[in-house]
Amino acid sequence: MPPTDASTDAGTESAPAGADSTDTLDLRLPDELIGLLADTDARAARTGPLGSEGAVADDLLDGVAQWGPATTTAGVFQLVPVRLERDLTLISRWMNDPAVAAFWELAGPETVTESHLRPQLDGDGRSVPCLGVLEGTPVSYWEIYRADLDPLARHYPARPHDTGIHLLIGGVANRGRGLGTSLLRAVADLVLDHRPACARVVAEPDLRNTPSVSAFLSAGFRFSAEVELPDKRAALMVRDRALRAVL
Repeated sequence: MPPTDASTDAGTESAPAGADSTDTLDLRLPDELIGLLADTDARAARTGPLGSEGAVADDLLDGVAQWGPATTTAGVFQLVPVRLERDLTLISRWMNDPAVAAFWELAGPETVTESHLRPQLDGDGRSVPCLGVLEGTPVSYWEIYRADLDPLARHYPARPHDTGIHLLIGGVANRGRGLGTSLLRAVADLVLDHRPACARVVAEPDLRNTPSVSAFLSAGFRFSAEVELPDKRAALMVRDRALRAVL
């Protein structure tokens, strides 16, 4: 279990009109990332979610890279798996935001963020770090992970294929206005749409992070229990496939 919190809008108030938002002005997608999105969509159209060899694509989460876009109240959103050479500087910048660092504890030089990302990227695919791209702009960082294969499973009654979510919203201007709720609902729906064996999406935000807990509740998750983890006391949040239509 990564030493992180499923942070969404922690420490974030809506930016007043005219407020400086220069931290988001340079986040337009580079041509390389636009090409990656187009290539991902084209490959999925040709091969389907299992790829040309009929095997799930390089992870234990049924091919996150092939999940495709989702329509949200904020616009078209897509998860794009992280590539260090392209994304490290941006993610490290987000990790050094005090509101994020308070819960993720990854502030410092880029090597700190790299040390967190690399085991996931070099691992067996049980955790997939992604950029969340909204209307062509990276606005969030995600970890989609197999909660049943994670140390978290020692602390709650895990079920096979439980899928976990960690989230941070990257720019101050994007926090405190309900974006976390919209994106959490979209990503939970993507998990349930593309992982038929998964009956539950789970998360474990720090209990102190009340904006994060509130965002999960608003996104259709239910509060299941308080759990004592090695690095925090967490709220176990659960979104059940069986209750999807009513929450």
